[in-house]
Amino acid sequence: MKIRNFFTLLFLLSLTIGANAQAKKYAVHTVAFYNFENLFDTINNPNNDEEWLPGGAQNWTSTKYKQKLHNLGRVLSEIGTGDNNKNSPVFIGGCEIENRGVLEDLVKDPQLISSDYGIVHFDSPDKRGIDVAFLYQKKHFQPTSYVNVPLYVYRNNDKTKKKEEEEKTDDVIVTTTEDTRVYTRDQLLITGLLDGEEINVIVNHWPSRSGGEKKSSPFREAAGALNRKIIDSLIKINPNAKIITMGDLNDGSYNKSVKEGIGAKLKKSELETPSDIYNPFEQMAKDGNASLFYRDAGDIFDQIMVSETLVKTDFSSFRYWKAGIYNKPFMITKVGPYKGYPLRHGNNEIGFSDHFPVYIYLIKEVK
Repeated sequence: MKIRNFFTLLFLLSLTIGANAQAKKYAVHTVAFYNFENLFDTINNPNNDEEWLPGGAQNWTSTKYKQKLHNLGRVLSEIGTGDNNKNSPVFIGGCEIENRGVLEDLVKDPQLISSDYGIVHFDSPDKRGIDVAFLYQKKHFQPTSYVNVPLYVYRNNDKTKKKEEEEKTDDVIVTTTEDTRVYTRDQLLITGLLDGEEINVIVNHWPSRSGGEKKSSPFREAAGALNRKIIDSLIKINPNAKIITMGDLNDGSYNKSVKEGIGAKLKKSELETPSDIYNPFEQMAKDGNASLFYRDAGDIFDQIMVSETLVKTDFSSFRYWKAGIYNKPFMITKVGPYKGYPLRHGNNEIGFSDHFPVYIYLIKEVK
């Protein structure tokens, strides 16, 4: 009889614990970054877009453009959705965007229109005409300020450089009498209220590896230093500022631009001050994951990092939960020499991008 009573009590206790655990509810938001890879319209604009016109090298037509928008809309509407979150990303950082017009077309795609995305965009000095931008769900986020922060990097004239050594690049060099400035993308800083809570987001697309990784590394190291400067300025204004920095860095999590420029940490346990930055994609890279492939090697150039203030265990306000790479089968090349790579635009197929998007979850306990 005593044994029966013991098991009855144990059963009732387990029900009570389970009920208490189920009583906890969380608001979950997805934050995403995606390199849209050459999101150009078909209009001849005052930038180097000739390749992406109906008579250009890509034979870019309205039909192809609309298919590209539809493909991107499908991906963006699905990133991070599942059992934990039915909503598309609350924030989307993007790059390789020709202008605001293509973003206005994108957010009107039937797969995205119900999300009612707002747009933050500036034309950058990149001479190819590609910019970074920020999309946000108006019902959850209200921007209070935004600014584009220019990156000034220069290259000395090198007339001995052979043309065949140059890699195709998004950066165009403009010559002055003494040296050359690499006109690259600005860093976009947005501050606003996510369900009433202040969040700061920096969107990046760092200089390419034109001329080789080693020779171009100082440009990305400068970009990392600028990113660090922005982070420090936010912390100086508000020591408890919550900061997310995201983008296509054209460097891995292990490179100097990220490890020393930003000072990104591999482990949460290494975070000591509010200005410290945690990079969940460093461990993912160590585990063999990739957001892009180049010369048969995978890497994670697309990264989302968060400040120490978002990595606390108190979920009374928004905190970082976990990260991922969105690489569903429909986004992957199935056959040929690029099997397993992201499915991008080709002569016979309008794909998605040469990058997979990355994302994190923010969660907050709801009383």
